[in-house]
Amino acid sequence: ILGGEPEPEREPEREPEPEPEPEPEPEPVVAKKAPAPEPAPAPAAATAPVEATADETEEVKPMFDEDGEYIGPAIDWSEPEETPEDDGNPIPAYLRDIFAKDAKPSVRRSSGSVTTGVRLENVRKTFKNMPILDGVNWDCKKGERVGLVGWNGAGKTTQLRIITGEMEADEGEIMLADGVKIGYLTQEFEVKESNTVREEFMASYGDETKIMADIERINKELENNPGMELVQLLVDKLSDLQRQADRLDLFKMERAIDKIMPELGFVPEDNDRLVASFSGGWQMRISLGKILLQEPGLLLFDEPTNHLDLDTIQWLETYLKSLDVPMVIVSHDREFLDQLCTKTVEIERGKATTYKGNYSQYCAEKESRGAQQMVAYEKWQKEVQRQRDMISRLAGGGQSGRATAAQKALDKLQEEAVEKPWIAKRRRFFFPDCQRSSQIVARVENVTHGYDEKTLFKNTSLEITRGERVAMIGDNGCGKSTLMRLIQGRETPISGVAQIGDSDLCKVNYFYQNQAEGLDRNKGVLQTLVEAAPDAQLNDLKALLGQMAFSTPFHEKPVKFLSGGEKARLALAKFMVTPANVLLLDEPTNHLDIPSKEMLENAIRRFNGTVIAISHDRYFLRQIATRVLAFDEGAITDYAGDYAYFLEKNDTAGARDAALESKKKKVEQDQIVSKSKMSKAEKARLKKEKAKNFSSGSGAAKAKKNAGRWN
Repeated sequence: ILGGEPEPEREPEREPEPEPEPEPEPEPVVAKKAPAPEPAPAPAAATAPVEATADETEEVKPMFDEDGEYIGPAIDWSEPEETPEDDGNPIPAYLRDIFAKDAKPSVRRSSGSVTTGVRLENVRKTFKNMPILDGVNWDCKKGERVGLVGWNGAGKTTQLRIITGEMEADEGEIMLADGVKIGYLTQEFEVKESNTVREEFMASYGDETKIMADIERINKELENNPGMELVQLLVDKLSDLQRQADRLDLFKMERAIDKIMPELGFVPEDNDRLVASFSGGWQMRISLGKILLQEPGLLLFDEPTNHLDLDTIQWLETYLKSLDVPMVIVSHDREFLDQLCTKTVEIERGKATTYKGNYSQYCAEKESRGAQQMVAYEKWQKEVQRQRDMISRLAGGGQSGRATAAQKALDKLQEEAVEKPWIAKRRRFFFPDCQRSSQIVARVENVTHGYDEKTLFKNTSLEITRGERVAMIGDNGCGKSTLMRLIQGRETPISGVAQIGDSDLCKVNYFYQNQAEGLDRNKGVLQTLVEAAPDAQLNDLKALLGQMAFSTPFHEKPVKFLSGGEKARLALAKFMVTPANVLLLDEPTNHLDIPSKEMLENAIRRFNGTVIAISHDRYFLRQIATRVLAFDEGAITDYAGDYAYFLEKNDTAGARDAALESKKKKVEQDQIVSKSKMSKAEKARLKKEKAKNFSSGSGAAKAKKNAGRWN
């Protein structure tokens, strides 16, 4: 084992043998680890291999340029991601099914000093030698609703998976309260559509037979005198299963379900309805109800508003505010974050920065911190330059003593260097130019259409003209996507006419829901665009990928390794390379991160053609719409104005939006602590900070104030 050199000689002798002997079983491990000592194969001084390893480590250390783009060593995307042999789980494989829905035990998980919620300390995670999380620190306590924000691929969902135990961190510690149960609501709601609503809620309690069988299995394992760590895990799980068995009191279960159903908006008549008969929004309520029936001590949400209509999103906001459970929310819905979050954690270039307040407050505070940091950096730069000039001027003369003092001052400045604030590169893109369309872009005349016994439209007529940006809004299932397909001729109406204008002049580009799922998983990022636009210049395609935050090392990355949000960005880039003068967008912002949404909004506003968009993203609608079509129970109401005009004219939507705006201001106001409620120590600290900030300023404010006096 100590000498790796004899190994190649033994291997040729074993190759012709059909079966290896049982004894050399550890040899694959030796072979697997053989590359590690490669820098120092021959015996040498103890320091030699250490120095070589250090140099090698420094050489492959990933780096980012000043724009935050990865410029480290080339990444071999063909190499499968290595999985550690020891996942840190002391539970035997034959018992792991009992713990399948629990947070997996790990040496990096502990209760620490946490009594509620969760705390992450110095958490690190790499993928393909690239740091995803680089020393992340933040926490979520009782009474807090934390919003995790950042680019797609920044590691937000990774952190949720680390918290639940689905993924193991490379370094750091995840602290959870003892015995806390985690509720995790993902984008894909876990429901069985063949069950009735009542049966689905009952399923959250588990199967009594399985619980009893698992209790018996744990008791038998405890009789085998396992190690202390495993004993503790088994005893804790046994207590949990016994609590579940106690809860399997039919009367208590029925009473708990009866209590939660009206809170979720269900009526008694819904008990016997199949889950499949409900829309995605109502299935989300069922999934949330199943989680809450388990009485979680921490709630995690991963893009909960995707595919939900406006009414359901607003219901979810109101309902979550009524819960007194710590929450961590990953979402790119800016209005949703504004309504809910009391704290915002930004993940940027592997680091986490915590801001007090909701999304709007986070944006304002980030801008303010960046400006202050830039002032401090510029002041530091000027002082460094002043000391260098002084050294250059005084060195070699009779004032060498002053030059030496200046050098010491310079050394101290460089030891206490002020970091230049990182400002994300503004990423803009434009839809490619195309010929002008006909004046009438889409026409619907006396259309009646529906499915089975449900009529979506009856004698509906409307026209969309060149240059309009039309937003279609309404509940899920009211016919918005259907009308878009009818206009394109993908479906034929029962009666009436629905069509695009002049087919020779109107060049249509259609972005459908879940377009990202249609990408070829085995193709690379750049290859996907090249095949979508074979006539485009390669450099233009690379530039577009750069605008969509795919730096050069990632151009060869296979689609199967992309996160959901990265796939959405690539799908949007693929959509963009097709010239068109009519854009049909069906839920384009689903899975897009906030910077990508902002780029899309800017591109749409600059687009000279016609846009027809379906969306439930209120912020997106405010930015792009010049006309609103509101779908409601078979009728389409036309509002000849932007989204603000729609809210003004629609009493119900306007009153609801005003109420939400009031709640948003209350959330923001709650974060402001009145001075009269502060302790003397807090007042003194604020006064000290204010004085420190003033003294560290560049003097620009004073110069402005006294400009008239000096000039």
